[in-house]
Amino acid sequence: MFNDISMDYMKQALSLAKLAVGQVSPNPAVGAVVVKDGEVVGQGYTQPPGSWHAEIVALRQAAEKARGGVMYVTLEPCCHYGRTPPCAEAIATAGISEVHLAMIDANPLVFGRGNDALEREGIRVYIGEHEQEAKEINESYLKFMTTGLPFVTAKFAVTLDGKIATKTGDSRWISGGEARKYAHYLRYAADAVITGVNTVLTDDPRLTYRCGGIGGMVRKQPLRVIVDALGRTPPTAQVFNKPGKVLLAIGESVKTETKEALTLAGAELLELPSKEGMVDLTRLLRTLSERQITSILVEGGGTLLGSLFDSRLVDKVITFIAPVIIGGAEAKTAVAGKGVDKVIEAMRLERVNVEKFGDDVMINGYVKH
Repeated sequence: MFNDISMDYMKQALSLAKLAVGQVSPNPAVGAVVVKDGEVVGQGYTQPPGSWHAEIVALRQAAEKARGGVMYVTLEPCCHYGRTPPCAEAIATAGISEVHLAMIDANPLVFGRGNDALEREGIRVYIGEHEQEAKEINESYLKFMTTGLPFVTAKFAVTLDGKIATKTGDSRWISGGEARKYAHYLRYAADAVITGVNTVLTDDPRLTYRCGGIGGMVRKQPLRVIVDALGRTPPTAQVFNKPGKVLLAIGESVKTETKEALTLAGAELLELPSKEGMVDLTRLLRTLSERQITSILVEGGGTLLGSLFDSRLVDKVITFIAPVIIGGAEAKTAVAGKGVDKVIEAMRLERVNVEKFGDDVMINGYVKH
């Protein structure tokens, strides 16, 4: 069913979809290509919410050349009226004769109905080209649609002996420049970046994306979230510097004067139940999902990561391993928390990928629940 030429056009659509990742949430990142007589006559990717979907961008570029053409799109076209008209209807009106879909949309408002709408118009539909790649591009959207919760990625850099900092807390820089640049892309692709108060106190990070725009898309800063049950974040911390918004997840026992100082510094406060110095992380994720946050990048430290792993809230792990040895029994490790008693109980990763970034090695994979 799928020949090499067809697969190449779908690869092009997938490349376009990647340009929209992180900038169009809670919508999916979609790419579309229109082909007529072996020539690409239109292409596009999802624009920010309220603007055009990928299919419409491609059709507008193709104009009259779309009639009798073939569309390759990374996700099933929508078939309902939202902030924009249905794409399935626009495809039929444009005279497209054949549509190749990488995957069916998990949104209950679509989920096969877009395919049905196309077929009712006499359009030939083929499903499944590069399906796995399409799912990975929209892994956050798919989890959000099927569970109502955001997709959580834990990212950390460690030495060869598994340390994230020395015994004094110094951690700059374990990973090299190429790895840190990729870390900025991960922020660009996330709706929110979360860290713990200990990281703020030790490293004073900004948690912003600072590597320029991608694909001409207007740069959108992720929401910066600090988990701080006791309200220890200094109002002078760099995280409060613009651009972007800051949310502090605090416990209910934080004093009024502390809350007033943090609010004055520019933080939005979210009071949550807390226990043993950690706010209820499940409640935090649910609250973020209610705000249409579909993807979260967690940037440590060990206490926060340990709690997330203990609660089985992590979906994906991205680890940079640097050819450095720190040593020391008191040096900090990436994942603290309670952990497990036996190796057989340990969380394992599947679909593991390994890449090099300069002298560093990145290992990423999905937590096998």
